[in-house]
Amino acid sequence: MCLPRVAGFSSGSESTTIGGMTSAQNDEATRCPLCGDERSRQYHSDERCEYLRCGVCGLVFVPSRFFLSREAEKACYDQHQNSPDDADYRRFLGRLFEPLAARLTAAAQGLDFGSGPGPTLSRMFDEAGFPTEIYDPFYAPREEVWRGEYDFVTASEVVEHLHRPRFELERLWRVLKPGGWLGIMTKRVRDAAAFADWHYKHDPTHVIFFADETFAWLASIWNAALEIIGPDVVLLRKRE
Repeated sequence: MCLPRVAGFSSGSESTTIGGMTSAQNDEATRCPLCGDERSRQYHSDERCEYLRCGVCGLVFVPSRFFLSREAEKACYDQHQNSPDDADYRRFLGRLFEPLAARLTAAAQGLDFGSGPGPTLSRMFDEAGFPTEIYDPFYAPREEVWRGEYDFVTASEVVEHLHRPRFELERLWRVLKPGGWLGIMTKRVRDAAAFADWHYKHDPTHVIFFADETFAWLASIWNAALEIIGPDVVLLRKRE
């Protein structure tokens, strides 16, 4: 479940209280973690969390006070049973692997971000002749990968977990070579009615949700080419 995180706020003045929070805290709670706009509005709420939607980039997000602790978050990931020898899991990852691999040149080198406890997508690219490094903040915190440059970067079922999406996505984009591809797999927000019954939001580690317009916004600020492939895969190409 989404348990409130104990967090400290500090500001020069805390004279106004709104809904049990100071005005400074309220501004922080409604600030979009991707584009930074402070005018996000409530999109949905349930017994566990509330969800806000940014009117600029379209991101739907859970305010940080509902984040799990690092320990509780890792405990959730430790329950994952994904294995590189699981044919069904490989088929699932194929939704990202196949369209991206088809666009790569021979011997392209990549980075799989958020590789998890049983790295599989990286192995699939390795087997196809595309050597791939891995990084995961819990299971493979290999900081040296950020000193490299890559022809492609993947994030499969990862971006919905990001507490600092702007920071993480910008560093993925930074290590991508000109002409390179960023491949993201995540289910996308459709509308408020569908969101209300959406199973995807029930995972307590899922704290941000992208819409088509969110990826269009990213493509615009990065001057990137965007391809939306099916309901949960997008490819962004860095201009040469």
